[in-house]
Amino acid sequence: MAYIELNKAKLRHNYEFLDDLFHRYDKEWGVVSKMLCGHKGYLDVLLDLGIKEVHDSRISNLKTVKKIDPSVQTVYIKPPAKRSIRSIVQYADVSFNTELYTIKLLSEEAQRQHKKHKVIIMVEMGDLREGVIGENLLDFYAEVFHLKNIEIVGLGANFNCLNGVMPTHDKMIQLSLYEQLIETTFNRKIKYISGGSSVTLPLLWKKMIPKGINHFRIGESLYNGMNLFTDKVIKGMKTDVFKLHTEIIELTEKPTVPIGERSTNVAGDMVEYDTSEYGKKSYRAILDVGLLDLDTRYIHPEKKGIEFSGASSDMLVMDIGKTNRKFKVGDIITFKLDYMGILSIMNSNYIDKVVVEK
Repeated sequence: MAYIELNKAKLRHNYEFLDDLFHRYDKEWGVVSKMLCGHKGYLDVLLDLGIKEVHDSRISNLKTVKKIDPSVQTVYIKPPAKRSIRSIVQYADVSFNTELYTIKLLSEEAQRQHKKHKVIIMVEMGDLREGVIGENLLDFYAEVFHLKNIEIVGLGANFNCLNGVMPTHDKMIQLSLYEQLIETTFNRKIKYISGGSSVTLPLLWKKMIPKGINHFRIGESLYNGMNLFTDKVIKGMKTDVFKLHTEIIELTEKPTVPIGERSTNVAGDMVEYDTSEYGKKSYRAILDVGLLDLDTRYIHPEKKGIEFSGASSDMLVMDIGKTNRKFKVGDIITFKLDYMGILSIMNSNYIDKVVVEK
């Protein structure tokens, strides 16, 4: 049966690498846990690292974090929906916000729960996802900072999430200037200036992050060790914290191109093939996963010479060449995973989740 494994030792290695990096540059950081999809076993492993701040975009996941360790600061990292306000206040110590209407609802609910809810105001920095437009920021802040049971603890920005706009030194300076403008205008100190996610890391070791940017939210690079500017491995980090293991459920030599009249397949695609392949054969291994569990664009066979041939809802077909490479039914084929590969598989209830120590 197919399963995804989390390597505890490699996760700790990456965490300690990043923690040391942020300490050297005198920056704070929180871990984004949304890739774990609220899986309690994996969250146990994550929190066992000593993490004190967890970010997630699903309130149910933050609820699980609070059950494991109530002392962890939980941060909800997208603008809250109206129907989620009660749960946000209950399980998220902090939330990212861009709408005055929403923050007023948070204020009212925080009063009902006798809590102080912390808010980070997200600022639009060009990627055109969530964020208050810069020219409106002072007026927005003026409307929010006096609301009861609300504490504005930071400004933040997102990059590379929607339109691929990358963080730069100039954009980091611009975000810092927003902080200075608010502090000067309102004579109030802002604790966190959150400069982005894993994509911002390369600016840190290039010393292109201004002093005012003092906080980061890191998920992807923690789990796969990648530099998102270059799409290469960060030297000293592990790329295989997660692996997918699948089982061969059929192994047969078959024609390399389909035979018979064709239409679109289960995914709605008309499969293209090379007519010069007529009459040729290769060994095809069928694996016990499919499109219901993953997207083949984000998984990569660990062994060379194995290629994707196709996929249906519950099965994945691999071309393993003109010989069977000594594979047999019941053998395991292992895949490395991109960020979206991990995320999609973690969302599948049909893939077992396993922790390995080393």
